[in-house]
Amino acid sequence: MAELTPGLAAPLGAYYDGNGINFTLFSAHATQVELCLFDAQYRETRLPLPARSGDIWHGYLPGGEPGQRYGFRVHGPFEPHLGLRFNANKLLLDPAARAVEGPVADHVHLHGGYDQPDQQDSAPLMPKCVVIDESYDWQDDSPPATSWGKTVIYEAHVRGLTLTHPEIPALLRGSFAALGHPAMIAYFKRLGITALELLPVQQHTTEPRLQRLGLINYWGYNVLAPFAPDNRYSSLSTGTTPLREFRDAVKALHRAGIEVILDVVFNHSAELDVDGPTLSLRGIDNVSYYWLTPDGDYDNLTGCGNTLRLDQPAGVAWVMDCLRFWVRECHVDGFRFDLGTVLGRTPAFDRDAPLFQAMLADDTLGRCKLIAEPWDIGPEGYQVGAFPGRFAEWNDHFRDDIRRFWLWGDRSLGQFAQRFAASSEVFNQRGRAPYVSINMLTAHDGFTLQDVVSFEEKHNQPNGEGNRDGSDQNFSCNHGVEGLIADETVLQRRQASQRALLATLLLAQGTPMLLAGDEHGNSQQGNNNAYCQDNETTWLDWANADESLTAYTAALIRLRQQIPALQADRWWQEGDGSVQWLNAQGQPLSAQQWEQGDRCLQIRLSQRWLMVINATQQAVDMTLPEGDWQVVAPFTQEDSRAVLPAWCQAAHSLCVLVEKN
Repeated sequence: MAELTPGLAAPLGAYYDGNGINFTLFSAHATQVELCLFDAQYRETRLPLPARSGDIWHGYLPGGEPGQRYGFRVHGPFEPHLGLRFNANKLLLDPAARAVEGPVADHVHLHGGYDQPDQQDSAPLMPKCVVIDESYDWQDDSPPATSWGKTVIYEAHVRGLTLTHPEIPALLRGSFAALGHPAMIAYFKRLGITALELLPVQQHTTEPRLQRLGLINYWGYNVLAPFAPDNRYSSLSTGTTPLREFRDAVKALHRAGIEVILDVVFNHSAELDVDGPTLSLRGIDNVSYYWLTPDGDYDNLTGCGNTLRLDQPAGVAWVMDCLRFWVRECHVDGFRFDLGTVLGRTPAFDRDAPLFQAMLADDTLGRCKLIAEPWDIGPEGYQVGAFPGRFAEWNDHFRDDIRRFWLWGDRSLGQFAQRFAASSEVFNQRGRAPYVSINMLTAHDGFTLQDVVSFEEKHNQPNGEGNRDGSDQNFSCNHGVEGLIADETVLQRRQASQRALLATLLLAQGTPMLLAGDEHGNSQQGNNNAYCQDNETTWLDWANADESLTAYTAALIRLRQQIPALQADRWWQEGDGSVQWLNAQGQPLSAQQWEQGDRCLQIRLSQRWLMVINATQQAVDMTLPEGDWQVVAPFTQEDSRAVLPAWCQAAHSLCVLVEKN
């Protein structure tokens, strides 16, 4: 084995340059760092990194080749009361590894120790980092660069989206390759979505507690290696790797004009709390990477046992390098940041936090869509409307108020209008545009749309937590019968609610996000926290898809792209021709009607378009504004009869009309 030479202090991780491999690792408090190389029989060779530049330890392996397995052992004091948990008995993963081989199985010897360092060697139990050749022929790939005003996001799980799709070869189902398969591309194009937002695709692992219950972390938010595409999403086709397969999918989606947005997790790590395994950051530099309490324990602002500290240069550099990797090397178009408040903690939330400043100033991220989940569970963790610059934000006000308007009837026309107008009272500040409101009815976390109209209680018993997990505040309505099975009258009421909710989502100002499967009636059997259900509960049921609902959703998206007031991405103002708010008689609403009206509303957009809303349980005669109106949605006139100038709007529905030229 060749000796290490000093090499370079950048980039982070292991980089193959064609002649050898450069290794780097950040640790501000270590006393020594050993590079651990493993051969084909997993025999280990330990080589101290020979150089240190500031807090970056580095070395170069002449003649090193892609495929080399490696890890690190980091030496230093073990003083838990000070937050220092160095233990060279534990093999550690490179936080910037581009590939990881092997699972993490729950074992006591993965633990680094409590008051004293655990003496057992963890190398036989640990996955190994793998050096890769990052070269790839992108050909003529270019980002679709869809404007925010035209963006429609489709949130999906790589595996669950495609695992049962009948038109995808069995070998490819559930993989990155399936995302770019012609059958999926054709479906995305038919539906009309412009961006595919994927739940975490990075290498993740299953928490020890779930392993003991025989369950699997399905969603992927327990991230192990944020630079590495997850091996489980590779089809293992001959001649491919997870990274190549992911890139192929991105290239195919781009050719179809579809952007790729990644859900990324920089709020906590798979090391969990003090009882969790020592896998990487804890043993590399616990003090630098995590928020700690004065006694050295973990400040758990995420509910996952630890909270990443991202206010220092090392944390900022690590996150920025990771984001740049996914953009430069994988051509992704944006990111959604899980529990995004953590990104701005200093430790209080600061919209001018170092990481935010770095992201907004970075040229590589300049073309990217940036979306925050604007909350965590720490003090002042709810920060909807407070994110900086061009960040968009998940808008739970839209989710809750629109559900309550249609299903509970306890939201006024004024509150409905606020949500329909991109929650301007929340987001119209500091020069922000309407797109920053990511409107959603559902997401991976919570009920599906079918379950919103079929269940009033969560049914999470399969999760192994006695149905204590998941939200108890769902603002759902089962229409009189709990569960999917009901008589025809109940089913018809549910269908009407689904269509009214979808129409509101897809025709409101702001950026709509559709949960995969909502467009064809997918159910999770009332489970509103299916993070550990890698089975038929979460896999989309393509065989029983409601084709009529899919066609309705696709038609709504096409309609959205025709209405100028929804494309312009400018705040609506009364009197500028963008919007008029009218009552059932076609007159401007009075102040009293806004708050205590009859739950009927007409919204005139861009002069020619009229949305007629009846949130009551009876058909209502309305008077339309003067004009020659034609019904264009709900794409049939069975539920509406035009008797101009009087007009009857069906119960519990949203109808769209256009004025003839």
